[in-house]
Amino acid sequence: MTMDLFAADDASSLPDETLAPGAMVLRGFALPYQDALWADLQRVTAEAPMRHMITPGGFTMSVAMTNCGLLGWLSDETGYRYDRVDPDSGKAWPAMPASFASLATRAAEKAGFPGFTPDACLVNRYTPGARLSLHQDRNERDKRAPIVSVSLGLPAVFLFGGTKRTDKTIRVPLQHADVAVWGGPSRLNYHGVLALKEATPHHLIGGVRVNLTFRKAA
Repeated sequence: MTMDLFAADDASSLPDETLAPGAMVLRGFALPYQDALWADLQRVTAEAPMRHMITPGGFTMSVAMTNCGLLGWLSDETGYRYDRVDPDSGKAWPAMPASFASLATRAAEKAGFPGFTPDACLVNRYTPGARLSLHQDRNERDKRAPIVSVSLGLPAVFLFGGTKRTDKTIRVPLQHADVAVWGGPSRLNYHGVLALKEATPHHLIGGVRVNLTFRKAA
């Protein structure tokens, strides 16, 4: 794969791509939802603002985060976990917008995982230079359900590996409205995001990348 994929103005013109058994990228799948997603995200972040969480090792994450849904993913000096309460406000996380849930369910079904009903959505905001190191999504109780990850805004390079951190990774260019889905035999594969590069701001999202990651956490 080459970065020439970024030359396409409309991600929907690119074919869907299988990454591994149970893992694929649905190119441009979120395009019909983009206006509703962006409007609903403003309401979510007004209630639960983005913040830079602390890792258990005491480092500040370069990616800003918030959550919506029944459960929210958290990181601090005590570890990684899900919680029903936003520690910054002491209130429940904002409800998951219908546009979010509908997109996640339909993307999962197209990728071969019918009946997916997410109860948690982690929202990540990347500015140029921000990155996400290789990791597994292991904090969810129900690992039979897939992960659905929606890219909005600036292009990024997604790293997708195997079930061991030392397994070889592939570099997958992601554009605005691409949706990555992984589950089944790939559910615990390591993945990450290379440092975001500066690019022409997206007409709707601006000069950042926003990632919506849907999980079945409870």
